[in-house]
Amino acid sequence: MALALTVLPVGCGPKNPDYQAIWTSTSATSATSTEAPVPFAQYLESSGVTGEAVAPDKLTDLTVSIPIPPGWAKVEKPNVATTTEMIAKGGKIPTAMLTVFKLNGDFDPAEVVRHCNADATLAENFKLLNQSGANFNGFPSSMIEGSYDLKGQRMHTYNRIVIATGPAPARQRYLAQLAVTSLAEQAAPDAADIQSIIHGFTVAAA
Repeated sequence: MALALTVLPVGCGPKNPDYQAIWTSTSATSATSTEAPVPFAQYLESSGVTGEAVAPDKLTDLTVSIPIPPGWAKVEKPNVATTTEMIAKGGKIPTAMLTVFKLNGDFDPAEVVRHCNADATLAENFKLLNQSGANFNGFPSSMIEGSYDLKGQRMHTYNRIVIATGPAPARQRYLAQLAVTSLAEQAAPDAADIQSIIHGFTVAAA
């Protein structure tokens, strides 16, 4: 089964995002590359990696969770898989989505995370604010943060992907993704809530 990753340009590390700067075109830098980025799900498929979606609260060998700030609540959307945990403020934007896949295949997690940020850079008029390839809780990880255009609105995105390994003897590998999206013009007012989600994101062997 191929992975159906959250197709949201959306992140790692304790550095606090500069939400006020993200939506001003003069303060952000366009992401550039000498090669066209390959969508992450396409890269995984071409590498022989498949995955099975697992609801975060159904995991037995891994703990993957996010806090729910006051005024936020879990929501369900017709276009969002039931295995994805989605929370939103007032039922709308900003939103945070937590997705987990049980991975199958022979792959190098450190190499996989090098390709995690491709989807974000493919977004319309994407401007890069921050990115990191540092490990997250000891697991290979990658994050990217920036802004992009969507249906006439400027959006702010924070995305982190973690390739985690469960305990022995199975040592099952998983992909955990946190995608946080907000309106760029509301990024500063929503910063406290969003930071609490980002800093409260947990991925750990059970």
